[in-house]
Amino acid sequence: MPTTPILSIGFPALLASSVHDIKNSLSALRMLLAQLEAICPEPKASEFKQLNFEANRMNNSLMQLLTLYKIDVAQFSPTIDEHKAGDILEDVVAQQSTLLALGNIQLLTQCDDELLCYCDSILIGNALCTLVNNAQRYCLSKVLLSAEQEGDYVVFCIEDDGIGFPENLLSPDDQQIDQIDLSTGNTGLGLFFTNIIAQLHAQGDKRGFITTDNHSQFGGARFKLYLP
Repeated sequence: MPTTPILSIGFPALLASSVHDIKNSLSALRMLLAQLEAICPEPKASEFKQLNFEANRMNNSLMQLLTLYKIDVAQFSPTIDEHKAGDILEDVVAQQSTLLALGNIQLLTQCDDELLCYCDSILIGNALCTLVNNAQRYCLSKVLLSAEQEGDYVVFCIEDDGIGFPENLLSPDDQQIDQIDLSTGNTGLGLFFTNIIAQLHAQGDKRGFITTDNHSQFGGARFKLYLP
């Protein structure tokens, strides 16, 4: 006798729907937090900044999961346009600098004001925010966010003065990462997401990619995102 499936829809679709619902609830929570912060007397408690940061971090992670699901089912394509690389860096700084300052961590930037890149700025900004957040967790006192032209690529780079990437998250022989092992304890989901997004950016026969190494000028981890 045939059995009736317990789930009438596939689990990935169910998971994506749940993530979307959680994202909506999180948005409501962030609005409530903003209202509470507005009526809180000065000086505002540092816990408000921490709550805002964690809420934004969760929102970014949920957005990444939804984006990866849409890519997997061929329902997504990036919105590629011309942007100033410096504007993307400024957006990342605006989202990350407050919490880094609370931890006495310097967030430094380097970028030519006229440097242009062709990308989906929202996706790239989200990816960089996640990786700057990771760098903040493992660095000692400073994180450098930079962008420059290298041949046919615009390269976004994040460097810190921490202990560096673990072996499982390093590029083989300083070459681009082809895939990331998500079965390890330190999953590198932010790297996985950024790697997928990088590959969606293409110009002619060139495609975006990422590299990781422990050759930061500060002695720690160095991440590079290459966009053609």
